Amino acid sequence: MTNIILCGGSGTRLWPISRKLMPKQFIKLFGDRSLFQMTVERNAPLCRSQFIVSNEDQYFLAVDQIEELETDAKRPHRHSTFLLEPVGRNTAPAIALACFAIDEDQVVLVTPSDHLVKDQAAYEKVLRRAKTLAEADRLVTFGIRPDRPEIGYGYIEADGEDVAAFHEKPDAETAQRYVESGRFYWNSGMFCFKAGVYLEELRTHAPEIFEAAQKAYERAKTNGMIRIGLDDMENIPEESIDYAVMEKSRNVKVVPADIGWNDVGSFDALDEEYPKDENGNTAVDNLIAIDSRDNLIVADGRTIATIEVEGLYIVDTPDALLIGKKGTSQKIKEVVARLKKSQSELPNIHLTVHRPWGTYTVLEDSERYKIKKIMVKPGKRLSLQKHYHRNEHWIVVSGTALVRVGDDERIVRANESTYIPMGELHRLENPGKIPLILIEAQVGEYTGEDDIVRVDDDFDRC
Repeated sequence: MTNIILCGGSGTRLWPISRKLMPKQFIKLFGDRSLFQMTVERNAPLCRSQFIVSNEDQYFLAVDQIEELETDAKRPHRHSTFLLEPVGRNTAPAIALACFAIDEDQVVLVTPSDHLVKDQAAYEKVLRRAKTLAEADRLVTFGIRPDRPEIGYGYIEADGEDVAAFHEKPDAETAQRYVESGRFYWNSGMFCFKAGVYLEELRTHAPEIFEAAQKAYERAKTNGMIRIGLDDMENIPEESIDYAVMEKSRNVKVVPADIGWNDVGSFDALDEEYPKDENGNTAVDNLIAIDSRDNLIVADGRTIATIEVEGLYIVDTPDALLIGKKGTSQKIKEVVARLKKSQSELPNIHLTVHRPWGTYTVLEDSERYKIKKIMVKPGKRLSLQKHYHRNEHWIVVSGTALVRVGDDERIVRANESTYIPMGELHRLENPGKIPLILIEAQVGEYTGEDDIVRVDDDFDRC
C-alpha cells in the first residue's frame, strides 16, 4: 500500500499552540514525536511508501521531520513523494491529485496527519481487513466505535460492514440515540481504496472536480516534487471526499475500528490524553494548584499557579495566553477570527518561526526596530534578497557565516558583525558543519516580513 498523508490543516481549534505556519500535526504534543511523525511510523509496517499532500508553507516542516525520524532510527530513506498545494480545496481534490500520480491498481491508505492511534496491533489488523476489501474494488472507510455521545464528529450508520448512511454532526439528543443504537460509528476521516477506483467514482459523482483536478495535475510542475499552479488549484471546486464521493457511492464498506483513536481536534480531546494528578489537573511539574480541580494546563516553561479554579483549560505560550471553560473549545475559532480581523500575526506564527534553512525567533519587536535570533542549518543559505524599508546588523554568536553584501563576500566569525544597508542585495550562508547562530537587529520605518524582495532562492520561494 501507499500511505497518502493529508497534512494541510491549520488546527485553529488548538490555538495558540497551533498556528498557520506551525500547525498541530508538526507539534510534539506527546513526547519526542509529532503527530505527523507518529502517522509516518504507524503506517510504515504495512505501507511501502508515503505520498504527502501539503501546502507550500508546511513542506519543509514535513521534510525536516521525516529526516529526523530516519536519523533517530538509523534506517535507510523510505520513498516519499510530495505534492504541494498553493491553496487548500478540501480532501476530495487533494486525494484526487495524489491518485493521478499513483498506479491505478495500487491500494492507497488515506490518513490525516494529526490523529492519535494508541493500539498499533489492532490498527494493523484493521488495515489488513481494509486492504482486502480495497483489493476487491471497494471504497473503504474506517468507523470508530463511539464511547460517548459526541456532537463534534460526523457519524456512519452501518449494518456490519455495509454502510447505510452518512450523518452530519448531530445535536446532543441525536448523538445519544446514535450511541445507544449500536449501529453508528464516528467518521474517522481515514480511507482505503485503489487509486483508479477512487478516480472513477469521483468522475461519476463529481465530474467537475475530477476534470479540474486532472487538468491541474497535467499542468503541474515536477522538480523533485509535484507543484500545482495557483490558478489551476483555485479552479478546482472545494469539496470533501465525504460529500463528493462517499455519501453518493454504492460501493462503500466500513471497517469498525477499536484502535484507541483520538483526532486531537480540541483542548477537550487533548485533555483526554494527558496524565492527571490526584485532583484531575494535568500532571506537570510547572503547576502549583491550590484547591483547584479538573484543569487542563499546557504551559511553555513558565510556572502556572491556580487558586480555587475548576474545569478550565489554561494554555500559555510565549506570546499568547488562552483561558476558557472545558467544553467551549469550539469557540476558539471565534478568537482566531477576531485576531485575523485585526490583522494580527498571532494566528499565523509563533515567536519562533521555521524556515527551510533553519529558524528565527523574535526577541523584541518595537516601533522602528526588531531584534531576532537566527539559526541557519549547516550547508543552508537564505535567499539573495534586499529590503526597501530597513537596515540590518548581524552579530555572529556561534558558528561561521559566509556573508554577501553587494558584490563583497566574506567570512564572519563568532563575536564579529556586519552591516547591510537598506536596498543592498545580501545573503547569509552557513558553510560549516554546526548550526550558525546570530543576532539580527533591524532598524527602519517598517520591519514586516513582507519587506523582502527575493532575487534568487534555493527553495523556489517568491
